[in-house]
Amino acid sequence: MKDFCKKYPAFAGALLTLLGGVGWGVSGTCGQYLFTQKGITSLWLVPVRLVVAGLVLLIPAFCKSAPAALSPWKDARDRTELLIYGFAGITLCQLTYFGTIQLSSAGVATILQDLSPILILLWSCRAAHRRPALCEIGSIVLALAGVGLIVTHGSLAHFAVAPAALATGLVCAVSVAVYNIVPARLQTRHATPLLQGWSFLMGGTLLTLLFRPWQYTVHVDLGVVLAFCAVVLLGNVIAFNAYMTGVRLIGPEKGILYGFSEPVTAAALSAVWMGAPFTPWDAAGFAAIFCMLALLSLPKRRAAVNS
Repeated sequence: MKDFCKKYPAFAGALLTLLGGVGWGVSGTCGQYLFTQKGITSLWLVPVRLVVAGLVLLIPAFCKSAPAALSPWKDARDRTELLIYGFAGITLCQLTYFGTIQLSSAGVATILQDLSPILILLWSCRAAHRRPALCEIGSIVLALAGVGLIVTHGSLAHFAVAPAALATGLVCAVSVAVYNIVPARLQTRHATPLLQGWSFLMGGTLLTLLFRPWQYTVHVDLGVVLAFCAVVLLGNVIAFNAYMTGVRLIGPEKGILYGFSEPVTAAALSAVWMGAPFTPWDAAGFAAIFCMLALLSLPKRRAAVNS
């Protein structure tokens, strides 16, 4: 695989980011299945998922080299950034993402989550002490229009998405922005799977103490086992590493576009498998947000954002 990536970096990167997004979309829909068909709550799923995923990533790291596995905790600045990244980024994202799925659908949750590039753009403009360019303002308008179409279905008299789902989805977008911004320095010093492992384990431990998942009754059958494995292994371990490897090969500009396979996959599976409604208003909202991502991914715009 390494030789293939070196020989065909553009193709391999596109394929890996695409597969990463698809994996996240499948994982989210499996979470929706557990909520709607198996009576499992996000307050049980998220803590257990995070703890298991953290152990899956950290146990091999400790077996390979315990000092290396503990390296993120040796420096004070690394520790502080890891705590912010783990709790305000990863943990809050996981909790609000699956909470939004439980309150609406996997498609709605992923599309609200994909508003995070707008927040990253605004943060970058503030850090660079500049105003958004005209193209960037256009992307913000498209993002707001897309969310408006999905939430209202063209009528201000009612909401097609529950206000609670909208609130948790927007908080999820904020947390995604946090875990994209905060670990930039950390990722130059430590392996991404190691940082993910510690973040998952920290967050899972905290949420386990808060929500006490052992108090919930879960009727385990084959469907629950398969869906849970998909949520943990496909969503946390495989999809994340595939996507981040792809981004390293083709850059974040193109990665954002291929990552749009996540909400598309989630929406399609939610509609076909779970019977969730998907109207022309939803399609128009998805299209507006896809155009927003396309505008933000333009090289000249990205150069401005990162300045």
